[in-house]
Amino acid sequence: MKQFKDPDFLGEFIDRYRDMRNLWEVKNPLFSKKTARKASLDKLLEFVPDADIKFEDKKIGSLRSMHRKELQKVQKSLRSGAAAEDIYVPSLWYYSRMRFLEDQIESRKSLLTLPAPLPSTLPSTPAEASEDQPGPFILEEIEEPRWSQEDLSQDEALECGTQEV
Repeated sequence: MKQFKDPDFLGEFIDRYRDMRNLWEVKNPLFSKKTARKASLDKLLEFVPDADIKFEDKKIGSLRSMHRKELQKVQKSLRSGAAAEDIYVPSLWYYSRMRFLEDQIESRKSLLTLPAPLPSTLPSTPAEASEDQPGPFILEEIEEPRWSQEDLSQDEALECGTQEV
């Protein structure tokens, strides 16, 4: 739809969307009523004669998604402790028009479900180790096997002898 590329048209569309609170306000009693939402979308569709509800719904989702991405960039720059001049300034021209959505966006809980770390039973330093706590220690040296000429066969002794030279 070419009219959505026109800033004046899109600005008017966003303003009409903002006026239909049951389409975006989660606590609105009509938000969860499909018939009320469809009626509001139909009314908004009158403003866009060439579109259908499916296209209109996708366009609204796209506008919301772009606004949310810009909002996350702003919030991330604020959390980073950046100086006032380093705070991200949204480049989306209709960002300020969509600010009515900001209190409706709630962050989801993380899906990461790692178990809490278990307390370590091994000592972290050799000084913490005692005879009651057996286990590997970092400072223990491993003895390398030492072979004498008697332990080696004659062929192996010859190979070792040529390697030494």
